[in-house]
Amino acid sequence: MNNLPASTGWLWVKQGLALFRRQPAALSTLLLGSMFISLLASVVPLLGQFMPVLLVPVFSVAFMQACLDIDQGRRIVPARLLTGFHKPAVGTLLKLGVLYLCAAALALGASALADGGVLFQLITGQIEANADTARQLKEANLGGAMLLACAVYIPAAMAFCFAAPLIYWQKMALGKAIFFSFFSVLRALKAFIVFALGWFAITATVSEVVIMLMGRSQVALLVLLPLSVILTVLLHCSFYASYRQIFGLPAAPQEPAPAEQE
Repeated sequence: MNNLPASTGWLWVKQGLALFRRQPAALSTLLLGSMFISLLASVVPLLGQFMPVLLVPVFSVAFMQACLDIDQGRRIVPARLLTGFHKPAVGTLLKLGVLYLCAAALALGASALADGGVLFQLITGQIEANADTARQLKEANLGGAMLLACAVYIPAAMAFCFAAPLIYWQKMALGKAIFFSFFSVLRALKAFIVFALGWFAITATVSEVVIMLMGRSQVALLVLLPLSVILTVLLHCSFYASYRQIFGLPAAPQEPAPAEQE
């Protein structure tokens, strides 16, 4: 893994867009399918509230494999959504999901040092951002809390960034995948900073344009929802482009592509 120039981060964004343009409907359907399955899983007793996060690594593998399908000229089929549920990878991917939860809980716990737990209560729905809580939110150091949470979570995000595809494609153990993910991001840090800034600018611009044209209305919300789906898919495609740049294409598919029957 060689050090990459900062401009590579923007190249990944453009390559993600190019991938999306080749099969936009199939990729968007894949995301909607993952959201539907996560919604169903959320009704499971006891563990339901955690399932959407636990399944993130499983579904990220499906998107990475779908992008590989596009790269290799194959059509994405609905069965691709189940890619990450195949053994033996699924067990390790779910363990990675547990680590996602732990890292998020640790970051939110750390944020309480700055605001006394207001950010945690806001995110978990214990309080709502409305006129009744405006004074409490104003007095809380939410900015400091978010900065502290980010400082704690960013190293974890670096460790998780490529862990799922490394587990699935490279058949790495959990610890090894986390190790390689962290240091691959660290070595290409300038490119990832540009990558993150690029996506922040795109998301902020799209939101601002919609609000300028339609105001803060229900119509604007209805427009932003499908746009958020598209932006999320584009982000997955861009992550695939970064993986391909750093680790190269998998030597061979880890499973046969689903049959394309007429």
